[in-house]
Amino acid sequence: MCRRPVPGSLTAVHVGTADTRLVVLRGNSASGKSSVAAGIRDRFGRGLALVGQDNLRRVVLRERDLPGGANIGLIDTVARYALDAGYHVVVEGILYASHYGEMLRRLRADHRGPTHCYYLDVPFEETLLRHATKPDMPGVGEAELRDWYRPRDLLPGGVERVVGAESSLEATVDRVMRESGLALLPARER
Repeated sequence: MCRRPVPGSLTAVHVGTADTRLVVLRGNSASGKSSVAAGIRDRFGRGLALVGQDNLRRVVLRERDLPGGANIGLIDTVARYALDAGYHVVVEGILYASHYGEMLRRLRADHRGPTHCYYLDVPFEETLLRHATKPDMPGVGEAELRDWYRPRDLLPGGVERVVGAESSLEATVDRVMRESGLALLPARER
């Protein structure tokens, strides 16, 4: 069971095992985060949990992306629960550093196993082109994308590997699988 530290306490609550992998995929809208996460899961098989910001924030809570939003704690709780249940976890989303950075820092610090963070760095012009191919966001146009876009919104401390727009979906999935060690681990049988 996932236990949360008392707010303001300095006690870490360790999650997962030395063998679980935590992967964080961040980037602007239409940078390819969800596609990479789905590719990792397809490649790995059973035993890998996808914790998607859009699903938890927009679908489960129907919440706007604001500092201190309820989705921040929900993402943290779901990731921790899955890690404690022995799943490898991919957390993916825009996950603005200013809103989600502290939660991600604590999650990384508390995870017993290897953690790998990636920032998909796609220029705004490419974001517009990629967004035009997305059927799941009707009514979202250039003005909204421009408002959401934050160039190189990296987490502090150089913890993320930057993946440029030139990296294909397959190459990015290959890289994450290889660097995280997921490529060498077996999927669950059931």
